[in-house]
Order: sequence, then structure tokens, then C-alpha cells
Amino acid sequence: MNAIEPGSQTNYPCAGEPTLASAWRAAACVEITDELLAWPADVFALTDVALARSGAYRFAVSWQGRTRWPEDRHDWPRAVEEAGRQWGTWVEDRRRAMPSLLSEKWGVFRQGADTPLERLSEGTDWRMCEALLTLHAIADEACAGLGVALDSASGYGCAYRARGRELLARTGSLSRLRPSLLRVLPKVRTPLAGSSLTSLSRYACVLGPGVATRWHKMPARHPGTDPHADHANLLLLPWPLRIRESDFRPVEGSVQMVAKEPFGHFEFAPSDPLDLDLLERVLAAAQDEVDSVDVVMLPESAVDEAEIGDLESLLDRYGVIGLLAGVRKRSQPGHLPCNWLHTGVNTRLEKGGPLPTSPGGQWFHIRQDKHHPWSLDESQVNQYHLGGALHPRIRWWEAVDMPRPMVQFIETGELTLVALVCEDLAQTGNVAQVIRSVGPTLLYTPLLDGPQLASRWSARYASVFADDPGSAVLTLTSAGMVQRSRPHGRDASQMVALCKYPCGPIREIPLEPGAQGILLTMCGDNATRRTSDGRWPVQNAIDYFDVAVYQVRASAKTRNPVPWSATTTPNALETEDVTVLTGWAEGAAEALAYAPEKAAALLEEARPGAPWRDAFRLRQPSEPLTRAIEYLTGTVAAAPSPFDASTFDSVLTATWKEPPDEPDLDGLARRVLRSALEQLRVHQARQAASKVAAPL
Repeated sequence: MNAIEPGSQTNYPCAGEPTLASAWRAAACVEITDELLAWPADVFALTDVALARSGAYRFAVSWQGRTRWPEDRHDWPRAVEEAGRQWGTWVEDRRRAMPSLLSEKWGVFRQGADTPLERLSEGTDWRMCEALLTLHAIADEACAGLGVALDSASGYGCAYRARGRELLARTGSLSRLRPSLLRVLPKVRTPLAGSSLTSLSRYACVLGPGVATRWHKMPARHPGTDPHADHANLLLLPWPLRIRESDFRPVEGSVQMVAKEPFGHFEFAPSDPLDLDLLERVLAAAQDEVDSVDVVMLPESAVDEAEIGDLESLLDRYGVIGLLAGVRKRSQPGHLPCNWLHTGVNTRLEKGGPLPTSPGGQWFHIRQDKHHPWSLDESQVNQYHLGGALHPRIRWWEAVDMPRPMVQFIETGELTLVALVCEDLAQTGNVAQVIRSVGPTLLYTPLLDGPQLASRWSARYASVFADDPGSAVLTLTSAGMVQRSRPHGRDASQMVALCKYPCGPIREIPLEPGAQGILLTMCGDNATRRTSDGRWPVQNAIDYFDVAVYQVRASAKTRNPVPWSATTTPNALETEDVTVLTGWAEGAAEALAYAPEKAAALLEEARPGAPWRDAFRLRQPSEPLTRAIEYLTGTVAAAPSPFDASTFDSVLTATWKEPPDEPDLDGLARRVLRSALEQLRVHQARQAASKVAAPL
């Protein structure tokens, strides 16, 4: 299996009508050959481009009097799903037969590759239209589990899917095609309504150039394997609690066009540091209310870059495993300030257990940059009462570095998270299109904004993403900015956050007097994925929704006996390597659950020297990642019966045993494997419950 070799940037002549083949060459710079069949995501990209360029996707719901769609066979949905599963198995072992439906439709497609797009657009070549729609559906089914592992539950093709997860981690795409031209990403949600091309798939989507993406897979945190105990406690800290006018500073010498429509640049640079003593007392109070605080969230620009280490050390002391914080970096000579969303993931995963007895947890970091600067006009300067620092007759632009657009997706178990910083939520350009195509479970937006009311802009744009693609949206702003937001004739509001869920109303969340934080508890439940191409619905998605809101008031004193320390342990693995390790652990969990005799062979594919990496032009695992993979291999091999269904439980039990003086790398690998096994157990329990509850 060889990676697709992009052709040179040849300018193909534009003589004659555009065809399927010429449209593909223009989009991907490669030819249509049988080599594409060696990797389903490549065929998905091909058919998606063909359907988009021709507009033939609309025939899935409007066949204009022609042969009824889907094809005139009652078993089309089942045949497509089965062909997708068999395709992944065939990719693993080419000695097997290619699925007959795939072979048949690929033959029709190859024969008609020079069909003009106009004929497809008009539907005059109906045989080709049928082949395109069917190939697209089969390829989509074959992409199930390449990104989000729990999209597929089968022992067939588990090594193929694990390879796909590593490819995604290394390149930011599920396809072997050049990512700068076409990028195939996992799809988490399909829009609930509409008949666009995005509604034709449920496991993959295709994106063109313009926005880079990275996919991070982090181990999930679970209180065992009971699906009804699977919840997350989010501590929202709408800080700074006070913002001064002097925290907004004009950049010296930045005002231009003074005579006509003047504009300048400002910097948000609070003088007060993050109050770690107050944060510790808030954490202590929060833990008196719930079993654990899972994630701490702060608004835009709430934390200085230099404070991240101390902040994460404190959170580690209280067993917190996730941090989502807006970070600022002050301007330096020759460099603009920076504004981004920092995600920190701590690998201490036990939920509701004893708090750490020693400081120094390992944190993995992901950075989501802000893409659009804030612009303050006269009405906003007056609304926030900043006229003493920023002249109201000047339009003030946030002085911030503008890096290349890139979207960071973070997958942890059945939740896929993405963040858009402030104004990015309101933009309708390429970044928004990426979000809509993938459809993350949760969209978090940190703000430096006024009150989060259902009548304001953030609620309006949150509703857009909640409708299409159906993501839950959470916004959080600073209480200090909310207090400064006092338009003429209006009192200050207390609303610092809002939630918008698919098919649900907007919830405004206040910070009540005397409170310094808010505990938001969220639960997940089964959700249905549908496609408009005629496939049957499947209930393998997850919806998240809030179930409790609690106002947190700081304790008078802390109760944790561990001495505070700002030191952290160096990471045993790089962040990208954690994603790769988690992907292979998920593959091992799949094999142990459904085909335990295949687990050892799957992990052989993860080791350095496996031929498929050279074929895909991927670098071999680093030495630490190799040692972590060896830990997975050894743990699985130590199971009493590698060919028995009890192997899964034996390995899961082994991952709960923490040996004395366990090396950091072994401990990380053990927790990653335990997380994958528990997550699969939870998923199986949910699926079983949904089948029992389903109407006959």
C-alpha cells in the first residue's frame, strides 16, 4: 500500500468541457487510478469532490422522476454498510476479496471518469450518478472509526483503523493526499436538517485549502465503566472579577489617519496577577460540593503566559485534569501581543478517587490561536466606560499577532471539543466552515465581552452552530467586563456565561453576588446520526447537556495537606505522541472486545519498522513512544488467555494495578490503555441500553 504521490504542479489545459477526471486533477493534483482503492479516505475525497463540483449530491433527495433512489433494491443500506466494513478488512489483508458492491461501482466510475460534469449535473448519466452516490456512502462507512474510535464497534479492520488514527495525528488528515490541497477529517455530527453535501456523510468530511487542522486524541476520564456515572464537572471562573480602565492601553504611536476616520491599536494588559490563593479556596469549596472537579475554564486573556505553570501545578494538587484558559502575552520589542486559548490535559485520570499525595503532574498542551482581533468603536468605548484610556472618536483595534488560521480538535472518549476565541465565533468564513463540516460535540468560546444574554450577539451565533451542525456551545466572559458593560440607562447584568444545546433553549448563567466561580455539571446520552442519502439512522453519537449549576463561594481556608509546589514533571511523551498512543490503545481495546486473537498482531503494526509507515511516508515512533507501545504489548500478552472473551476483563483489571515505583512512562501508558478499555465498556453499555429502549 503506497501513499499517493502528488504530481507536479502542472497547469492542465482548459480545452473542452470539465470532466470528473479534470476536476479531480485540479483539486488533488493526482490521477484517478486503482491505487486510490487502497485507502478508503482517498476515495471518499474523490467522490466528495465529484459530487460537489457537479452538484449531483442533490439527487439523493430529488431524483426528478428517474429511477427511485436509493437504487431499486430494498437492501441498499445494509449492502453499503457491509461493503464499508469489508473494505477495511480488505485493506488489512489484500488476500481477501474486495467487496463486490465496491468493485462493481468502482468499475462504473472508472469507465465514466471522462464524463463531463454537466451531464452529471443534469442527471442525464444516471448510471454514473448512482455509482458516485454509492461509492461515497461506502467510503463514508469505511471511514467509521478512523478518527473517533467508538464510531465503529467491530473486530474486523481494527488495525486498519488504528493506522488511520496515526495518519490523522501526524498529518492532520485521514487521507494520503496532500493536506494543503484536500483534507479529510472525522465527522462527529451531521446536520439535523437540510439536503446539502454535508448531510450525505456521517463519519468523514472533505475540506479544501485555507485552514490547517490538527486532531488531538487524549485519554478520557471515567469513574469506572458505569455509563450512568459518566459526567463532567466544569468549574467556570469568570475572571478577572475586576477590570480597570487602565487595563486597556493604547499602543504608543499607533493612531493613524487622524484627519479622517482615525484608527489605532490597544493592548489589554491587566496589572493584577492571577490570584492563586483565591483559586485554591474556590477549588476547595467546589470539591465540597462534587466528587471531583474535572475541568477548569477561564475567559479570554484571563491568564498571563508566565502564570500557566503555577496554575497547572495548583490544579494538579486538586486532581483537576483539564484546563481551558484564555492566555495573553504582552508585547515585546518588535513583537505584537498574543491572544490564544490554552488547553492543558493532565494524565492523572482517576475520577472521584483520592487526591494526589505528591505534586508534579504531567500536562500536555494544545494552543488555539485567535484569528480575528477585537474592534472597539465609539459605542463600545462608551458602553464599557473606557473613554479615559481610549478616545471614543478613534476606532481601536486589538493589537494582536495574526497567525495562519488553524483549528485544533481535541477528542477525549466520546466528546470532541473545539474552541473559537471571542470574535471567531461570529465569523462566517473558512474557520466556521471547518467547524460545521466536522460538527464537534462541544464548542467553547472564551470572551472578553459584556453580559451573556439571549438577546446579544454571542447567543445569536451560538444558536447558529447549535442548529448546524448541532454542537453544544458554551461561552464564558469576565465578570469584570460584565460589570463595566453599562450602556446608557441600563443596569449592570450578572450573566457571565451561556449554554446553547441542539433542540434546547438558551441558558443564561449568572455569577451571583459573593460567588467567585460556577460549577456546571454535564452528562452525555445517546444521539442519532442520520444521512440524507438513504442509509438507516444509527445511534452511535453522543449529546451533552447540563444537569446542574452551582454557585461557588471560596472557602475560608484550604483543606489539602499537600504542600504547594510550582514544579511539574517533564512530560514522558510529546503531545502528538500521546495522540498516537491513545489511537493504538483504542485499537487494542477493539480487538480485545471483539476479536482477542487479533490483539497481538494489531500491536505489531504499532511497533517501529512496520512497513505501512514507510508506505505512508510517516516517521517511525520516537524512543519514548516505542517504550509506551511495548508496555501495551506486554500487558496484552500477559493476559491468561489471549483467545478468550475474558481477555478484555483481565487486561482491564491489570491496568488498575499501580506497581510501586512505577516509571512515569509506564504509568502513562497504563492509564491510556485503561481509559480506552473503560470507554469501550461504557459505549457497549450505552448501545445495549439503547437497543432495549428502542421501539419495536
